[in-house]
Order: sequence, then structure tokens, then C-alpha cells
Amino acid sequence: MNKSEMIEELAIKANLNHKVAETIVNLVVDSMKSALIEGDRIELRGFGSFHIEHYQAYIGRNPKTGDSIKVPPKKLPFFKVGKELKEKINRKFLQELEQS
Repeated sequence: MNKSEMIEELAIKANLNHKVAETIVNLVVDSMKSALIEGDRIELRGFGSFHIEHYQAYIGRNPKTGDSIKVPPKKLPFFKVGKELKEKINRKFLQELEQS
């Protein structure tokens, strides 16, 4: 599901105008981006959590030339799936296996 599909789904399920649904989805996504940029952790119970991992600078290699390059320190967002979502996905997967 991409962002436009999410907007469409929200508009249908909540019986909302498309523009209102788009505004809601954009507000949620923008709020999550802002929280992660500020270094906050986001937890959506039953779904999962987002957090930032910090990486130190290191010396890497250019795969084409083999030259050493300095890789600067960086922060990357990560998602950890929640227990409830993981169990639902695995339950559906096992049901599909049994049917085939």
C-alpha cells in the first residue's frame, strides 16, 4: 500500500472527502517525520515502533575502484514490528500454507 492508496482507503472507510483524508494522512506522516528528526521514538501499539539508530564514522571502500573513503557518522530510522502485528501476519501465513 502506498500513500495515495492509504488516502483512498481512509476516505472510503471513514466516509470522508478525498481532500480531508489526504490532509489527515499528510498530518500523521509529517508528525512522524518531525518526531524522528527530533530524535523521538514513535510507538503505535499493536503495529510497531520507529526509532533512530546512530552510526559512527568509519573507513569504507569504493566497490568500483577499491579506494578507501571516509564515511561520515549518520543516523538512520528503523522500524520494529509489534508483537500483535507479527502474530497476525504469521497466523495468516500459516493458514495459507494449510490451504495449499
